[in-house]
Amino acid sequence: MAQISASAVKDLRDKTSAGMMDCKKALEACGGDCEKAIAWLREKGLSKAAKKAGRATSEGVIGSYIHSNGKIAVLVEIKCETDFVARGDKFQEFAKNVAMQVAAANPICVSPDQLPADVLEKEKAIYMAQTKAEGKPDNIAEKIVEGRIKKYYKEVCLLEQPFIKDDKLTIQDLLKNLVATLGENIQIGRFVRMQLGEDASGE
Repeated sequence: MAQISASAVKDLRDKTSAGMMDCKKALEACGGDCEKAIAWLREKGLSKAAKKAGRATSEGVIGSYIHSNGKIAVLVEIKCETDFVARGDKFQEFAKNVAMQVAAANPICVSPDQLPADVLEKEKAIYMAQTKAEGKPDNIAEKIVEGRIKKYYKEVCLLEQPFIKDDKLTIQDLLKNLVATLGENIQIGRFVRMQLGEDASGE
């Protein structure tokens, strides 16, 4: 078994926010390889998150962010199971980060299943017209459209977006890491983004 240094454990913890023992275990399982250990922790976090996903989330906080120019403001609802977790630093930091993400990346919705059907169909039609104009056959065009829709999700769905502070992680990754660290079901609820000069429809 590879000898794991305390600095390697700390480095992994800084990158993932996972517990010290979990970080040590991950590095031992991956022969000291930090990138593999991050993937290992994500997999474990995913399985933990799946087990907790059905539990009630009646506590939480409303995270907020106002951009330094005072022209963009965001409120976001982050839900958890207990008030104890809601008051914790990691949970509060996550709420702040998500609010900043919404301010910077301007998503339409939290997840792909919340994307309005008419918006999705409009995008698909545009991508299909583009691929046809490029002379692609139907079967290839469909695969290209599918790929472009996935890319579109990364632009407009909050959970799919790359995190503004670390684009190797998505907001979904951050959420799963937090669930694995805090041991509760945590969900992103509603969000509101206001920009000075925009009307209620965002036009």
